[in-house]
Amino acid sequence: MENYTIYVSKDPATAADLISRYIVGGSISGELLDDYVLQHGESGYCRVMVFEKYYYRVSNRLTLTVAIDNFEGRTRVHCVSGGGGQGVLFRFDWGSSSSFARSAYHALQNYII
Repeated sequence: MENYTIYVSKDPATAADLISRYIVGGSISGELLDDYVLQHGESGYCRVMVFEKYYYRVSNRLTLTVAIDNFEGRTRVHCVSGGGGQGVLFRFDWGSSSSFARSAYHALQNYII
């Protein structure tokens, strides 16, 4: 499992679009499983997206959950990935979850503040 939080100079909807295009458009097996948007008042916005992608190095599908909001007055992006370990106790995934989690980072790297 890998997780991180970054802040970007794009609005939440644009950040979500950049991430989705990078993951879904930039791979064969990447897909958006769910996309949920919450509006709060005039300007409060939160979006939760769940992606899935097959990784050959672990022969498994991994998930990436991305939460994007503007509740602090700037766009915050939080990502967590997992699901790459094999077996009940063996969670080693050859770096696949870290690689998948960094997909959102790479999609937004030019806008990180």
